[in-house]
Amino acid sequence: MAPPRNRRPGFSRRAQYGLFFSYVAAIGLLLIGGGLVLVSRYNPHLFAALRSTVAEVTTPVSSGLDTVRRGVGSVPTAIGSYFGVRGENARLKRQIEAEHAALQRALGLERENQRLRQLLKVRDATPETIVVARLVNSSASSTRRYATLNAGSWQRVSQGQPVRDGDGLIGQVVEAGPNASRVLLITDPDSTIPVRRASDGLPAIVTGKGDGTLDVRAANAAANPFRAGDLLVTSGTGGVFPPNIPLGKVSTIGRDSSVVTPASNPDMADFVMVLRVFLPEPAPPPQAFPTPAAPPKAK
Repeated sequence: MAPPRNRRPGFSRRAQYGLFFSYVAAIGLLLIGGGLVLVSRYNPHLFAALRSTVAEVTTPVSSGLDTVRRGVGSVPTAIGSYFGVRGENARLKRQIEAEHAALQRALGLERENQRLRQLLKVRDATPETIVVARLVNSSASSTRRYATLNAGSWQRVSQGQPVRDGDGLIGQVVEAGPNASRVLLITDPDSTIPVRRASDGLPAIVTGKGDGTLDVRAANAAANPFRAGDLLVTSGTGGVFPPNIPLGKVSTIGRDSSVVTPASNPDMADFVMVLRVFLPEPAPPPQAFPTPAAPPKAK
């Protein structure tokens, strides 16, 4: 059924007045809009003045409404931040408690270590830095990996001394001239270094591969126990390299061995430290002087 065409609001005077004023307002807005269009076309200066006046009147109102809008909009964020801070505070408290327990265990182990050292009369051997010198070149493109150090025997550099920089171990002095030395890099195939895994002390042997990487094999395990990211440091075994010098991190896992990326790059190294041998060879025992034979007795 089609709707009737008569849309009069009925006999309600309020509805009739409302409809009448709506028409009046619409017509008034149309007239004002038309007038503004004519003013903007034929008198731009007057229109600019009117526009500035309207902006001056409406700007405070707009600012107040924007402030209210921002305040209302920030309420959910403030509530979320409050509960987030409470959760973070609880998490940090749990973390502090766990770290406190770990610290107490570490202090206990340190005390036990000191007691055992006193019982065994073990003395810590601190490596001495012989000289700080510069690496002037290194053989990065050859299968044999050597570097030249601009310090020699005149600076107390001798064969067998370890060489390191701020990142880790670089190599070992193999030839020492008066003012220059030759360093065998840890990536050379003839380089063999006893190491341990920093996380649990697992002993291993690292050898150079000649291609800028290292090969690590566990000393006491049949299977390959290493995982990617394991940090290897010198163990001090053998009495040449001081312990706890970073050597590299395991990057690739193999069946019997793993590939290690060196911690220090000789091509990027500038100044390096030459260290004293960790446990130098003991001096030979003094030779006994021969006892002169007693003269024969006269008959």
